[in-house]
Amino acid sequence: MSQKNSHREHNPGKTTLSRTLVGAVAGDIIGSIYEGNEIKTTDFPLFSEECTYTDDTVMTVAVADAILNGKDFARTLHQYGRRYPDRGYGGMFREWLYDNRLQPYNSFGNGSAMRASPTGFAARNLDEALSLARKSAEVTHNHPEGIKGAQSIAASIFLARAGTGKAEIRKQITRMFDYDLDFTLDEIRPDYIFDVTCQGSVPQAIVAFLESRDLEDAIRLAISIGGDSDTIACMAGSIAAAWYQEIPDEIIERVSSILPPAFIEILDRFDQEV
Repeated sequence: MSQKNSHREHNPGKTTLSRTLVGAVAGDIIGSIYEGNEIKTTDFPLFSEECTYTDDTVMTVAVADAILNGKDFARTLHQYGRRYPDRGYGGMFREWLYDNRLQPYNSFGNGSAMRASPTGFAARNLDEALSLARKSAEVTHNHPEGIKGAQSIAASIFLARAGTGKAEIRKQITRMFDYDLDFTLDEIRPDYIFDVTCQGSVPQAIVAFLESRDLEDAIRLAISIGGDSDTIACMAGSIAAAWYQEIPDEIIERVSSILPPAFIEILDRFDQEV
């Protein structure tokens, strides 16, 4: 299933991890201390002692686990959410976690998109990426915008894996999902406010990737606009990992020191098996 971006140049001192979910998880962890504490700049320490993983990481690992082991998405998300409580879940999702009926609740929040990265990495073609993203989203976020948000992240990742140019990714995502990506982060940064909807955060994450120079830059750019910083950085980081295919050693080491061993095991297996 692997698709290499043969035109990428490997940077000295970097560890190359193709098809990795570490970009999404790193974005979540680095952005975790800036949600509700926005900084509106890219100039900040990459990690601090307060950085931790949030619901974005828990649900990303849950989706990866479901794909790896052929599990039901709803039950797997439900189990992970209960096993790792108090990680910043949204109100409606928290209610869903403690309702055993496992019925979707028509959400268009960005929770569907923040956990979508495994679907884009696991897919063998674009149609499969869209199908997997829909399946992972609709168990909770069955609103059309909730599904669209997840699919746009999955599609961006698949196109990035395939070596599609950034201009073409922008064009295809705009055409497929009718997102307005014709803006710069500098233009929106002064007035951008907290918005947990897919339509109010997914385009911003995609543009953060499009403007970036490398994975770290994508995460910094995503956090710099403020708002739902961990989730925007999670989404931008996931696409950047697919495009640049390089994760700095510092990021790998710090992420590994923060995550539970069970998460690391799933991430490692995902890299090896998809």
